[in-house]
Amino acid sequence: MLLYFITCISFFLFLKSLLLKPLPSWASEMWLFPLLFSQELSVRTISKLFRNCFWIGFLCQIPIGMSLVRKSLTSRVENVEDSHDMSVLDLPELALDCILERLPPSALCRMAAVCRSLRERCVSDHLWERHMRQKWGRVIGPAAYREWKWHVASKRNVGGLKHGRQKGLMRFMSLRWPLQWIRPKADANNNSPKQGSSLPVDSVMNWYLALESGNFWFLAQVYNRENGHIGFLLSCYDAELSYDPQTDTFQARYPPHGRRAGARECGIPWERLRAPPIDTSPHDLHFSDCLNDLYPGDHIEIQWRRNKEFPYGWWYGVVGHLESCNGSENYCRCHSSDTVVLEFNHYTPGSQWRQTTISRKDHREEGNEADGFYGGIRKIKSEAEITTWKHLWPSEVLE
Repeated sequence: MLLYFITCISFFLFLKSLLLKPLPSWASEMWLFPLLFSQELSVRTISKLFRNCFWIGFLCQIPIGMSLVRKSLTSRVENVEDSHDMSVLDLPELALDCILERLPPSALCRMAAVCRSLRERCVSDHLWERHMRQKWGRVIGPAAYREWKWHVASKRNVGGLKHGRQKGLMRFMSLRWPLQWIRPKADANNNSPKQGSSLPVDSVMNWYLALESGNFWFLAQVYNRENGHIGFLLSCYDAELSYDPQTDTFQARYPPHGRRAGARECGIPWERLRAPPIDTSPHDLHFSDCLNDLYPGDHIEIQWRRNKEFPYGWWYGVVGHLESCNGSENYCRCHSSDTVVLEFNHYTPGSQWRQTTISRKDHREEGNEADGFYGGIRKIKSEAEITTWKHLWPSEVLE
C-alpha cells in the first residue's frame, strides 16, 4: 500500500507541474490516457506507468537546453571511458597476427615485454624466421647452424649444472640485447608477478638476438680477406665472424696457416661476406661433380692452398681454350677434351698464377710447393655471384 501511495503522490506532483507551464496542444489529450486504459492494465503495469510519469515530471523541472547538453556530454565521457578499456588483445586473431608480422625486431621485443599473452605471440618462431632470412640469410649457412646447435647444447648443460633455468624474458634481453631496444622498468615495491615462462634457448628469437648482440661467433666466408691483401685478391676464405651492432660491420678470426698464427680483421662490410656455398670443411677436398659440364667462358671457383698445412680458399676464374683451339665457336672442341684450362685473368699474361690445367676424368688435388695446390671446382651458375666477383675485381692487373 505504501508503494501505491507514493506513486499516487508522484502523479499529482506531475499534474501540478503541468498546470504551472503551458503545454503543447497534444498534451491535453494525454490527460485521458490513464482513464481510458485503467480497466485493461494490471496493477503492476499502472505502478510502472506512475513511476515513469514521476521521472517525466522531474525532468520537466530541468531547463530544456541544459538537459540535452548534459546528456550529450555524459554520453561522450562514457564513450571515452569505455574506449580506455580497449586492448590490442581485443583485436581479431588474424588482424593481430598481421600487425605482429609487420613489426621490426625492436618493436617485437618491446611488445613481448608487455604481458604474457603478447610474449607468447611475439617470441614465436614463425615471426622471427622472416627477420632471420631478411637480415642474416645471406651469411648464415649449414655450418653456422650446426655451430649454433652446439652452442645451445653447451648452454643447456652449463645452465643445468651451475645456474639453473633462466627465468624471465626481460632478464634475458637486458643481458643480451646490445641496442637497448628494451628498457625494463624496475618495480620499487617488488609486487609485480614473476614471469612464469622463459625464452626457449633454441628459439629463433634467441638465435637472432645472439647474432645481433655480437656475442655469438659463427662460420662464414670473407671475400678478399685481410683488408684486400694483395695475396688474397679475388678469393674467399672461411672465418669465424662476429657482428658489431655499433658500426654495422663484422670482425673476423681466420684459422692459422701452418706456422702462421691466425689473423684478425675488423670493419668488414656485409658486401664482403657470404654463407659457404658448399658445406665442406676448408681442410677437405671438395668432390667436383661439374667437370663434364665445363665449357670455355664458364665462371668457376676452385680450391687452392699454398701448402698442405694451409686451409683451402676459393679462388675465382674462368674456363679457357686449349692452345690448339683458335677460340672460334664453330670449331671449338675444348669441352670434349680431357684437359680443362682454367684462367685467372686478374694476373698479367705470363704470370705463374695466370693459368693452370686440370684433368676432367681423373681430377684430384694437383700442384706443388712452388705453385700451390689446386683442389675441387664448383661451377658458378648464379648471375648474382658472378656480379659479386666482378665488383671485387682489382683496379690494377697483378703480377
